[in-house]
Amino acid sequence: MPPTAAPTTSFDANERTAWAGRADVYAATFGRLCAHSTPELLDAAEVFAGTRLLDVGTGPGTVAAAACARGAEVTAVDAEPSMVELARRAAPSARVDLAALPDLPCGDAEFDSVVANFVLNHVGRPLLALAELRRVLRPGGRLALTIWSGAPAPGQALIPQAMQAAGAVRPPHLRPLDPADDFPRTPDGLATLLTDAGLRHVTCRTLSWDHHATADDWWAGPASGVATIGLTFLAQTPEIRSEARRHYDRLAAPFRTPDGTLALPHTALLATGSK
Repeated sequence: MPPTAAPTTSFDANERTAWAGRADVYAATFGRLCAHSTPELLDAAEVFAGTRLLDVGTGPGTVAAAACARGAEVTAVDAEPSMVELARRAAPSARVDLAALPDLPCGDAEFDSVVANFVLNHVGRPLLALAELRRVLRPGGRLALTIWSGAPAPGQALIPQAMQAAGAVRPPHLRPLDPADDFPRTPDGLATLLTDAGLRHVTCRTLSWDHHATADDWWAGPASGVATIGLTFLAQTPEIRSEARRHYDRLAAPFRTPDGTLALPHTALLATGSK
C-alpha cells in the first residue's frame, strides 16, 4: 500500500488534522448529509456494470459501495486511515487504498470514470488536484464531482450562525485556502476550473435537498471536532461553546418538523467533464 503523500500546503496539513481518527463520527453526522448526492454523482459519471471507477476521497465508502452495487470495478482512496477502514467494510469488493491528492498511486488513463464527492473543498490546490484526476482518466472518460455552493442554503448556515452569535473566532492556524488557489464556488466558477484543468464538455448544475437529522445528531459533528467547523468549535472557551449550543437550539427552531427532527435545506454543485 503506498504511503499517503505529504501535505503540500498549510491548508492540506490542517485538513489532515481535521479528519484524523474521526471517521465514525463523520459517518454518523456529516457523512449522512454527503450521501444524498451519490445517485446523481454516479449517473453523471456514467457508472454502470463493468465501469472501471476511481472514487477519490471515499470517506466511509458510501459512493464506492453504491458503485459496487451497480456492478462497477471500483478502486477507492482516502487520505485518512480511519476512513479507509470504514470504506473497506462498506465496500468489501472494492480495492481501497490510503492516498491523497494530488499524488494518486494510479496509472495514466487507468479508469473509465472518476468521482470525487465533496472532496475538492478539502484540497489546498484544487486545479492541481483536478489535473491529477484528469491524468488517471482514459481518453473520453468521465469525471463527476460535487462541492458545497458558495451561496449556502439556510440549513448549511445554521451551525456557523450559532458560532458567530456566540462570538466564536476561527483560530489563526486554520487558515483558509490561499487566494491564488481559490475559485468562485458558483456553477460558472467550478465549470471554469474544470476547463482550466483540461477537461472537455464541462457542465455544472445545482443540487438542492433537505437533510433530516435530530438536533443532537446534527450538533454532534462539530462538537466532536469534525472538519474545520469542529476544530474551530473545540478551540473556543467552555463558555463560548455553551453559548454556541444555546444559539444553535434557538436558531434551529424554524427547521423543526412535526416529528421533532430538523429539515435542513442544503445546496451543492455537481460538475462533470470528459478527458
